[in-house]
This record gives sequence, structure tokens and C-alpha cells, in this order.
Amino acid sequence: MHAYYADHFVLPLPEGHRFPMAKYRMLRDRIAQHLPGVTLQVAKPASDSELALAHTPDYIHAIATGTLPPAAQREIGFPWSEAMAERARRSVGATVAASRVALQQGVAGNLAGGTHHSYAEKGSGFCVFNDVAVAARRMQAEWVQGQGGQGVRQHPLKVAVIDLDVHQGNGTAHIFQSDESVFTLSLHGARNFPFRKEPSDLDVELPDGCADDEYLNALEHAIDTLDRRFTPGLVLYLAGADPHEGDRLGRLAVSHDGLEARDRRVFDWAWQRRIPLAFTMAGGYGRDLEDTLRAQLTTWQVALHYHQRWQNVRP
Repeated sequence: MHAYYADHFVLPLPEGHRFPMAKYRMLRDRIAQHLPGVTLQVAKPASDSELALAHTPDYIHAIATGTLPPAAQREIGFPWSEAMAERARRSVGATVAASRVALQQGVAGNLAGGTHHSYAEKGSGFCVFNDVAVAARRMQAEWVQGQGGQGVRQHPLKVAVIDLDVHQGNGTAHIFQSDESVFTLSLHGARNFPFRKEPSDLDVELPDGCADDEYLNALEHAIDTLDRRFTPGLVLYLAGADPHEGDRLGRLAVSHDGLEARDRRVFDWAWQRRIPLAFTMAGGYGRDLEDTLRAQLTTWQVALHYHQRWQNVRP
């Protein structure tokens, strides 16, 4: 199974910054140690033309040249640097690559990504560019062009975004608000960031302290609704670790077992319908970083299991 990373492009953050940048390298090390069935590959940077599928030219230019105003940098939460711009491009490139491989092999992932607070014209909440939005539109363009020897297709590729980060995917929802070819589902904490939500195609708000049974029941109803309303040809899954009970920013109370059951439900739903799935790690801010890494590694274990199922049925 292909996994794309860019953790060697580390942002030079101020001392005491609350974003746990080290988690990306640590996750890559854990995967290399424990999951030999995963092939780790360095992500290539997304090009300007790819970024322009979801972002405005002025915003792309400002990130590239370091001319982003201080207020806009504060909204993102990262100071601008060349490393910040390069890492943001490669995080998008990783999801684009994972999506392309998923369409061929069934499952692939990005060790980072899930930057769902980024709008077309701005970043926010530790999100610079919206990797899922760019990847969805890039895959749709390639699908119509018939890359891979399939010839030109007349019907569009429909994409479902299943966002299970604890924070609402406001940027993704806004980018796709009038796009009927993309279905956005967000299951998130009602009282958490962002405090001004954008309407997704399906929003499920959860109360503070929501634990396994309530969470999984809400997920089941959400998937059933998605199933009735939309038939995707690709799923983009944001497997946030931040619904975990030990997360500093999460406010929910989902256990490790609950997160594993969540992942299995999403992967199994896609597998049963033979819908290719690309996934990203999205948020994870454990009080103990080991909790975040454990949840993320479990997601990769579940993904590898379903990737193997795909390989067993492919010609």
C-alpha cells in the first residue's frame, strides 16, 4: 500500500508552539517499523496549476513569495517561511498522489493532509492549502481525460469527502458549496473550532463528551444518509485522531477502540461498494502524543487490511 509523506520539510515554529510537528516523522517511523506492507514515498509538491483548481491565484502567489499579510499568517497559525510553503505544497501533492493510486489499487494514504480549514482565498487553523479539495478536482480532471488508457469519459467522477476530524471542515464545505459532483460529510464537535461553520452537504454536530456509542451511532446514520443521497466513484477520508478522549483540542470522549471501529466502518462501507478510498491523517493533538500516534497507526493498520482485500480481487 502506498503512503506519501513530506515530514522532512519541518516548519521552524516558535518555542512552545502548540502544533505537534514531530508527530509526522514519528508516524512515519512507526509505520516503517510495524507495517512492512506499506511502501513509504516522498510526496512531490503540487504545482501552481494544481493548486489553482481550488485556490485563487493571489493566494497561491502570496504563499509562494512570502507576501502573506501578518493577520493572514496569524489566522493560519504558522509563520511564513520557505519551508512552510514547500511543506504545504507537498502535503497537497501527497493527497493527489494517494488519490491517483487509490483509483488504481483501491486504497492509499497521506501521512499528513486533511487541511480542511483552508478556503479558496485564505488559510486557517493550521491549514495552508486544502489538499482534499485540490485532489478531488485533480482526480476529476484526470478522470474526464481518461488517464491510464481508459479513453475520454463522458461522465464526471463523483467524490465523497468523509470528514471525521473533530473540527468541522468549513473550508472544504465552502469550496464545494455549489458543486453537485462532490458530497461533503462532516461529523464534528458542535462547540469546537471553527465557531462559524459552513454548511456541508451533511453536517452532524456532536455534544462535548460524546463517547463511543453515541459517536458510532451518529456515524452510522451519517453513512446511511450518504448512501441514499450520493454514489461516489472516489472517497476522500479525513481520519482525524482528535475525537479521542485524550486530545487537547477535541472535547469528545471517543476511545481507541471507538476510533478503530470508526475507521473499520468507513473502509468497509467503501470496500463493500468497491469505491476506491484515499485517506489523510487530519488533526491529532493528544495531551500524550503517544495517544495520537496509536490512533493514527491503527488507521494505517485498518487501511492495509482493506488494501489487501482489494489486491485479492483485482485481476
